[in-house]
Amino acid sequence: MKVRGRAWKFGDNIDTDVVIPGRYLTLRDPDEMASHAMEVVRPDFARMVKAGDLVVAGRNFGCGSSREEAAFVLKRLGVSAVVAESFARIFFRNAINLGLPVVECKGVSEAVNDGDEVEVDLEGGVVRNVTKGVELKCTVLPDFLMDFVRSGGAIEALKRKLKAQA
Repeated sequence: MKVRGRAWKFGDNIDTDVVIPGRYLTLRDPDEMASHAMEVVRPDFARMVKAGDLVVAGRNFGCGSSREEAAFVLKRLGVSAVVAESFARIFFRNAINLGLPVVECKGVSEAVNDGDEVEVDLEGGVVRNVTKGVELKCTVLPDFLMDFVRSGGAIEALKRKLKAQA
């Protein structure tokens, strides 16, 4: 499974309150909620991001409170993957459970600039900066987590598995 798109670059320690501020968690319209993604650090992000684009970040992406909405709004906006030096574990698992690919890749924050074209081979463990011609090895998700990603999330994977057993 490969994804390819424009990189939106962020730094270290982007916490869930930056991804989606708490004051918007009561919004019932998912598109309205997603329209506030990353506005604290990048006010134009939700308006400018295109389906297929990727978020690239430094260390500890998704730290802070356990907020499933942080992964949800990125997926809702069409972000095809989040590639970071490292992730807070709760964000990592929330993203996988929602079917949003997350990839740990040492050196990615140095190898990718904002706006670069990036391709991620999720099963091959490669992040390629198409713009610069740079290739990095990255962590490959275990098969059971890749199944969640391929299925669109944990619930969809479980539904598919139960249907196959029926």
